[in-house]
Amino acid sequence: MTGLIEPKSIGAPLERLEGHAKVTGTAPYAAEHLAADTAHLHPVQATVARGRITGMDTTAAEALDGVLAVLTPGNAPRLAPGDDPELAVLASDEVAYRGQIIAAAVAETTEIARQAADLVRVSYAELPHDVELRADSAGLYAPEVVNPTYPTDTTEGDPDGALAAAAVTVDRTYTTPMEHNNPMEPHATVALWARDTLTLYESTQWPHGVRDTIARLFGLATDQVRVIAPYVGGGFGSKTIHANTVLAAMGARAVPGRPVSFALTRQQMFSLVGYRTPTIQRIRLGAGADGRLTAIAHDVVEQTARLKEFAEQTAVATRSMYAAPNRRTTHRLAALDVPAPTWMRAPGECPGMFALECAMDEMAIACGLDPIEFRVRNEPEIDPETGLPFSSRNLIRCLREGADRFGWRRRDPTPGVRREDGWLLGTGVAASTFPVFRLPGSAATVRRLAGGRYRVQIDAVDIGTGAWTSLAQIAADALDVPPDAVDLRIGDSALPPGSVAGGSSGTTSWGSAIVDAARTFREKFPDPEEGDEAGGATPDNPDLERFAMHAYGAQFAAVRVHADTGEVRVPRMLGVFAAGRIINPRTARSQFIGGMTMGLSMALHEDSVMDVRFGQVANHDFAGYHIASNADVRSIDAIWIEEEDPHVNPMGSKGIGEIGIVGAAAAVANAAYHATGVRVRDLPLTPEKFLR
Repeated sequence: MTGLIEPKSIGAPLERLEGHAKVTGTAPYAAEHLAADTAHLHPVQATVARGRITGMDTTAAEALDGVLAVLTPGNAPRLAPGDDPELAVLASDEVAYRGQIIAAAVAETTEIARQAADLVRVSYAELPHDVELRADSAGLYAPEVVNPTYPTDTTEGDPDGALAAAAVTVDRTYTTPMEHNNPMEPHATVALWARDTLTLYESTQWPHGVRDTIARLFGLATDQVRVIAPYVGGGFGSKTIHANTVLAAMGARAVPGRPVSFALTRQQMFSLVGYRTPTIQRIRLGAGADGRLTAIAHDVVEQTARLKEFAEQTAVATRSMYAAPNRRTTHRLAALDVPAPTWMRAPGECPGMFALECAMDEMAIACGLDPIEFRVRNEPEIDPETGLPFSSRNLIRCLREGADRFGWRRRDPTPGVRREDGWLLGTGVAASTFPVFRLPGSAATVRRLAGGRYRVQIDAVDIGTGAWTSLAQIAADALDVPPDAVDLRIGDSALPPGSVAGGSSGTTSWGSAIVDAARTFREKFPDPEEGDEAGGATPDNPDLERFAMHAYGAQFAAVRVHADTGEVRVPRMLGVFAAGRIINPRTARSQFIGGMTMGLSMALHEDSVMDVRFGQVANHDFAGYHIASNADVRSIDAIWIEEEDPHVNPMGSKGIGEIGIVGAAAAVANAAYHATGVRVRDLPLTPEKFLR
């Protein structure tokens, strides 16, 4: 691949370029693109978990003053058939899950639209439903692949035989609950038809993907759809495209010439835009008397929707994390009468590494080894799955550096012996990993402006990660100009295409396209003049065939568990990461700490409780679905080691948006065991689990 660009702006802790606009409220998010004549939409959602609509009376809703249209399966626009049944909105009278959109009201105000939706009367022929994931769920099956295209099962050697012969074994089952993404900005769309063109102001992680999907569904050419998303208030994987966007476009078509706004309520987000699947994970580890792993088996049961398959790659990280000659991973799905799961920050790696890293802690104890030493002892020389060398792998450095900074060597390994004012104290560690992805399909243009400035255009999107700033820094160094000479344009499908902001791939994919465009520009115009322009695209990386590419980290947590009440507090967390060249230390630290905080939230709070009687999440708002707040996060710090990896991309960077959450919950759980001597294997770590 082409060599690394020389870092000048890269590595500088620039303030966010859009920060002032955001904190002063002048950065418009999707639902704030409102005109004086904007109409508003509110959906009607199914109140049964499975069945068929037998009748729908919209008379009272249509008679309400201010109602402009009521959409039903009987009068909604017909969409082009496709391979995503989640997007077949109002296409039939079948109900696949509770909360499914079955009608919608469009009105002059949000209040009138909500009232009209409530006035729609629906009757059903209800069918028996199954919404509960169990290890023995009927009809468990192996999907063809797990997200996105990994083999469902893998076997190397003879894991069963090696486990039977191992000097030390651990055989444990860990569970993680259903969790919902819940970004700060709810999913929202403002849609406007103008004759045969459609404009969407959208809260999305992928404007080009939304454009292409909507164009296909409505039978339009892609240049007849424009998706605008300059500012997005978080996504965590959920903001690709779901039924809400399709419904907003339908609502706008019903009132030609008027924009229609559809912003989901917090409650609606628990049924319409996906979630992280619950998992049941059995992990078996075998080791010799020397503490070296001889076998790893990781078997996963998780759920998908009967309507649409999504198979999370929960055991994939186990395939390459530690050295063991005998390995097996499996995934089995239960198809239930629930909404479809989707991506949620570090899908697969996050729940899978919780189970693996807790099992590694248990195995270290069984072998009589320090948990860090046990991981170091089982460090692979090459990628166990592919046999390729690592482009860079500095997990041991992260563990050692973290141990020094955290004071690990002063730790008494005996659980349950440290007590202070009624609190039991403990510390724990876990490893992190996340693959390096560089997605195809991104392109960028560079244009010379007056006064020595450059306009750089690409349909990237900043979902709060700092893309506005980091891409400007990359462009500046690629063009050999200061960052304030770069006029960056992103978040608009009218720009050159950008890949999805997902898989921690954004900076890698978009940055590579920008570097390619800048290099092409400089080669074509050695003495550029105003108006000169050149384009580039994310190039192929031949090193992908020669190296295994991952980021790594070590998570440390200090935990206090109240001896009488079981209350768990986490006064201190430290993450140490090896993630290539850091583009912007300020925004990177924010990403690392954000991921760690979300991992803390996973450990202590997050649990979408399914009411199996009715097929819906019972705690479907922030009153019942708890996420970590400032009171939960005391001292939390993230650092990184210097790592130069010339194989990953021209910037030498690795994705950082997701690795911060990986391993964080396991570090907290391991610390809670060290504090109490009680091993909790089922998240979240609620007080009653320590009082058994």
